[in-house]
Amino acid sequence: MNPSRRRAGFASLLMITGAALGYVGKPSKNMADEIGMPDLEAMFPKQFGEWSLEPSGAVILPSPYLQSILDKIYNQTLARTYVNTKGSRIMLSVAYGGDQSDGTSAHRPEVCYPAQGFAITANTQDYLQLPNTKIPVRRLMSVLGPRQEPITYWVIVGDEVVTTGVGQKLAQMRYGLRNLIADGMLVRVSSIDADMKRAYNLHTEFLLDLYAGMAGSSADRVFGRAG
Repeated sequence: MNPSRRRAGFASLLMITGAALGYVGKPSKNMADEIGMPDLEAMFPKQFGEWSLEPSGAVILPSPYLQSILDKIYNQTLARTYVNTKGSRIMLSVAYGGDQSDGTSAHRPEVCYPAQGFAITANTQDYLQLPNTKIPVRRLMSVLGPRQEPITYWVIVGDEVVTTGVGQKLAQMRYGLRNLIADGMLVRVSSIDADMKRAYNLHTEFLLDLYAGMAGSSADRVFGRAG
């Protein structure tokens, strides 16, 4: 199937499912009310494996304009920089929302990085192999002048992992058919490196160590529930 037909098929599916949801009625139960909102500061360990917080505590903060958008669509955000025993640095950014509405797409790196002047020069889907399952992730390369920042991210809707806007919308609809408004989380790691392969290997190492260092219930909310 060619790309235009595939896009048309997705659009038709979304329209049909949206019509079905409209017929059934808007969902009225918030997952966040049933399972509770996470505490990102407590959920993500400050030290795990060979990683610990950057001693200076330095993080790359979004512009005031972007921060104002994040404050409107997310209940919590977390930004940290970790360093391992070899001196490698990883920047972690997490955003949690009790209602995974369409507005959350504004924080996807494909959108928010260009809004800050970056060019996205590579965008591919990959998989992160965890001990009991694997999850889809999105790999990007962002460039701003001499700064080259490879990115790995994914979005959790309820307990489903998605990496595209269409996937996010379909997950919202699946929960909506169960009368649930899904909560969700965007998890992003990045580093400064012109070598994408080396950077993605480091991201994978960091994420596997993070997974191993988290409590089981926290890992489920961050990485999705194993199928």
